[in-house]
Amino acid sequence: MTVNLKQRYREEVFEALHKTLKCNAMQTPKLLKITLNMGLGSAAITDKKQIAGAQKDLKMIAGQHPIVTRTRRSIAGFKIREDWPIGVKVTLRGDRMWNFLQRLIFVVLPRVRDFRGLNARSFDGHGNYNLGLSEHIVFPEINYDKVERVRGLDIAITTTARTNEEAYALLSRLFFPFKNKLVK
Repeated sequence: MTVNLKQRYREEVFEALHKTLKCNAMQTPKLLKITLNMGLGSAAITDKKQIAGAQKDLKMIAGQHPIVTRTRRSIAGFKIREDWPIGVKVTLRGDRMWNFLQRLIFVVLPRVRDFRGLNARSFDGHGNYNLGLSEHIVFPEINYDKVERVRGLDIAITTTARTNEEAYALLSRLFFPFKNKLVK
């Protein structure tokens, strides 16, 4: 049985959150965007092919072309200059966001080695959730034989929730596999 998360949110989750949180329909938490980020660090400075490879991999994962992130200022201790490429990122909204979230929950996270659930303490205090994957090769779109380097991937899920409790209620109803309860 395949679950369509967007349809589930519209038909079940929205009503359940609206009743339990006792809020206006416009204040009911919803997903705004998902941002994927691959920080390459000093590897991007020394080898320009790293940026192209990361862009290619992130494009296959997200389904849209990522942008190159650049340093904001020079830091002598890290031996970087202002405006040097340092990583790639992509922001997903709408149907692409829902499709990515569905693949993340039902396909990617079960493929992570020694996966025991997501930490409920990774909320930022304003209703947004962040998680990191140490290997981007867990995505089925990535062919392990054609990857020149295994990279990490940061995933930021932005919601309209005002508190961590509201965001936890939203994400847990969307089948997020939390390993622990949210502690106030």
